[in-house]
Amino acid sequence: MTVELSNTMDIVRKSLNCISSRRERSKIGQFFTPAMIARYMASLYEQAGPEVRILDPGAGVGVLFATLVETLVAKNHRPSIKVTAYENDKDVLPYLKNTMERCRVICRDAGILFRGEIRTEDFVASAIVQSDEGLFALRGERFTHAILNPPYKKINGETSMRKSLYAAGIEVSNLYAAFVWLTAQILEPGGEMVAITPRSFCNGPYFRRFRIRLLDMMSLRHIHVFESRKKAFGDDDVLQENVIYHAVKEAEKPEEILLSSSDSVDFYSAVTRSVPYNRIILPGDRDAFIHLVLSDKDNLATERMSRFTTTLDTLGIDVSTGPVVDFRAQKFLHKHPVKGAMPLIYPSHFKDGFIQWPMELQKKPNAIEASPQTHYLLIPADHYVLTKRFSSKEEKRRVVAAVYDPHLINASLVGFENHLNYFHAKGKGLAPNLAKGLALYLNSTLFDQYFRIFSGHTQVNATDLRKMCYPSHNQLMRLGAHVKHHMPDQEAVDAILEKECENNG
Repeated sequence: MTVELSNTMDIVRKSLNCISSRRERSKIGQFFTPAMIARYMASLYEQAGPEVRILDPGAGVGVLFATLVETLVAKNHRPSIKVTAYENDKDVLPYLKNTMERCRVICRDAGILFRGEIRTEDFVASAIVQSDEGLFALRGERFTHAILNPPYKKINGETSMRKSLYAAGIEVSNLYAAFVWLTAQILEPGGEMVAITPRSFCNGPYFRRFRIRLLDMMSLRHIHVFESRKKAFGDDDVLQENVIYHAVKEAEKPEEILLSSSDSVDFYSAVTRSVPYNRIILPGDRDAFIHLVLSDKDNLATERMSRFTTTLDTLGIDVSTGPVVDFRAQKFLHKHPVKGAMPLIYPSHFKDGFIQWPMELQKKPNAIEASPQTHYLLIPADHYVLTKRFSSKEEKRRVVAAVYDPHLINASLVGFENHLNYFHAKGKGLAPNLAKGLALYLNSTLFDQYFRIFSGHTQVNATDLRKMCYPSHNQLMRLGAHVKHHMPDQEAVDAILEKECENNG
């Protein structure tokens, strides 16, 4: 019986996916949960008292709460169960009502008191009112269990929802973070939440307030990572790196957190390990980054990286995003170098760890006019280190770096396109060997492995690069001495850094 309803609902989910376009579902951020994921999520709950009150915000066809109900019914104890499901998509409401009725029948047959309520109002607006703790506020209902696959959608800054969230002290850039934040607020003390969301909240500036508040309210117990970005919602073509996490509403933090990972929704093959809490959320980290140390290889990378303790601040180096947004400066751009124009550097100019310019065969422009209208987009030609901002998890490397060497390109100024980050010294260039050593370090397998531990983004953003630790100035200079007119091959890069690790050990 335990899998009969969820399997039936999986057929419904696939049918709905067939009759509705991905564009329609993406517009509202709606992606239905596969049955295998729902069953795994339901298995993560630790306790169930005599009265279970389940919240499913954004319930869709109801697969999540139904699977949790099935799981509870299959256990020996017989609690009373109440389900509150929010869903305002009228196209799926008939399926949701049918799911609620089938849960009632399953509970009736098991001798369990069941109550189910479908609320068609907006969850965010409703939860803001319920969680209001003002002097004259009426305390809303509190839940013992919450299970959610919230909508994945950016929140426009001018919408009434964004204004309402801001007024409630909730600063988030994506709807899924708002759902999780509000859900945590309306759990009762000791209540449990299991959610599947993008991994993007684990790092970066946009989710900083959300991370801090979530970790303040909730105690993380288990995090599961999908190693492939294509597998969690494969038939929806969702290329988002997803995580499932189980958390309990309590102030006390556990000594250890369970971390697991699987390549697909085959959770029987998942690799699980227990990791100290202070290795996941580093003590004193004001940004509260969440580091996912999933394997012995990750653990080794963490230990080896701990030998490098220098910050970019200490080195006098900063990293910025390239200022040239090409479509905004289009009338000043040229396919080929022309008189009065300066090099415009794109990711396609990367070759063997250096910038090769111009690239005659590329589709992008090679040059940007130097004029009063573009002076703020150009910087003095000097030694800089560039990294690509965008990559996919399936690519061989997440971080790819190259040196801009002014001796190889005859120009007094240079423009860096917006898909690049560039390392500089207060707007000026770096010493040649310092730049080469930094590029070698960024191109190492060790740096790439460690970067992946806390960054689930396809974007390599400047904030993440600032959070990393680096070799000292002298170490970078020594590393740079190994780089001549091109970057050594990967094996040589790793061997050079390994030697420096040993010398620093």
